[in-house]
Amino acid sequence: MRTYAFALLVITGTMLLASCNKKKDYSKVKLNNELDTASYYLGIFWGKNAQNGGLEELNYEALARGLQAAFENDTTIPPSYIMQNYLQLFSVKRMFKDYKAENEKFLEENAKKDSVQTLPSGLQYIILTEGSGPRPLAEDTVAVNYIGKTIDGIEFDNSYKRGNPVEFNVSGVIKGWTEGLQLMSVGSKYKFFIPYQLGYGEMGSQRIKPYSTLIFEVELLSVKEGN
Repeated sequence: MRTYAFALLVITGTMLLASCNKKKDYSKVKLNNELDTASYYLGIFWGKNAQNGGLEELNYEALARGLQAAFENDTTIPPSYIMQNYLQLFSVKRMFKDYKAENEKFLEENAKKDSVQTLPSGLQYIILTEGSGPRPLAEDTVAVNYIGKTIDGIEFDNSYKRGNPVEFNVSGVIKGWTEGLQLMSVGSKYKFFIPYQLGYGEMGSQRIKPYSTLIFEVELLSVKEGN
């Protein structure tokens, strides 16, 4: 039972290390005795389990270092949340691979439209109405109305339906909003196309899928200068 538990622990540990390409060819290592052979087949056992779990590559040198540390009773074990976060992100990448590609394709095609302007950050926007009031700075507070959708047309937020504009600090929201708002003058209405890197990232949020492009129609109503 103890041996089986140890094997499961190492199998799980290998998944944390799956972040780099192979750096060295180990195919020439000779198996000269029973210990060598047993070690080799144990490596196959652990490797196959990691592969069956969906991993496509491992950092062999880091794996060997971890095994050595375990057998030498090294107590400097990385925090468990690192492995948990990695495994969670790895699972999301596999599950939403096609959706990520779909969103990237949308932005690529959208950028070709004459009305769409694209910034170096990847933020895209259309000017629907250009106002004449002041522009906010990162430290300012703004009042806005907005509608938020994903590329499939699903509406996930709408301040108009709630009947109240929203106030917040310009630097206190997602990166795409922080950058986009500073382009606008009071009285303006813009349409923003925010890539996931400037939105809710690879993990998404409660209502937003991972890798989602966010499409917002934003109306800037007022600006209150920050301190």
